[in-house]
Amino acid sequence: MPIIFLVSCINAPAKRYSAIKESNCIADAVTAAKKLARAVNKLPFSEPVTHIYNPLEYAWAAHEQYLTYLNPRGVRVLLVGMNPGPWGMAQTGVPFGQVEAVRDWLKIQAKIGRPAKEHPKRPISGLSCKRSEVSGERLWGLFRQRFKTAKNFFAEHFVANYCPLVFMEASSRNRTPDKLPKAEREPLVAACDKHLQALCNSLEPEWAIGVGAYAEKCLERVLGDSNTKIARILHPSPASPAANRGWAQAATKQLIESGVWNPEC
Repeated sequence: MPIIFLVSCINAPAKRYSAIKESNCIADAVTAAKKLARAVNKLPFSEPVTHIYNPLEYAWAAHEQYLTYLNPRGVRVLLVGMNPGPWGMAQTGVPFGQVEAVRDWLKIQAKIGRPAKEHPKRPISGLSCKRSEVSGERLWGLFRQRFKTAKNFFAEHFVANYCPLVFMEASSRNRTPDKLPKAEREPLVAACDKHLQALCNSLEPEWAIGVGAYAEKCLERVLGDSNTKIARILHPSPASPAANRGWAQAATKQLIESGVWNPEC
């Protein structure tokens, strides 16, 4: 069941939602995600990539449950990451989906399957996974601290990933979409751009926030001619020295300076 609440920690007047959109945004997001899952499944990838996980398939039940958090009338702020991490969305089906945040804050309970070809060093344990994705712990931790409840956060915000796939090499090393060969990358980008465009057409966000530089570039490419304002926050990855020096404070400062968040909250 979708959850709709007004939230006080905003910078601008509440978004003027269209009555026409009220019953459509969740259904639109579900349809768009299913189309994206089918589209990327048709794409070929070669070595050094040896394993590909698509959580929109084996973790669909959890992802669909996550989509019901969408405000059915649209959102003011859409945050977009690059692609799933091995201990986050790969496990839970939720963008930046650190297990504790998904289970205890988002209250998502769903059976998680397993990919057809599983890397022995990257097993899928779903909501029983004992590893914590630091990026997701930081991202959802900030939202939990600022908005207190998930329903307050989702009243005007939503988090999505640009690409749904996890790419791994034989060693289990993660390979990001931007490192794929051009012949493999371009069809993937086309499918992901189409999904992002469809999502934004439905949600009509005032702000689209790239979580990291790659996501920001994707937003600029897809939404550059729209009325949506685009900004970026520091990626919360532990591989980033800047993020390790206080990511929550840095991201909050960026969102306030951009005009997305109210400094008084």
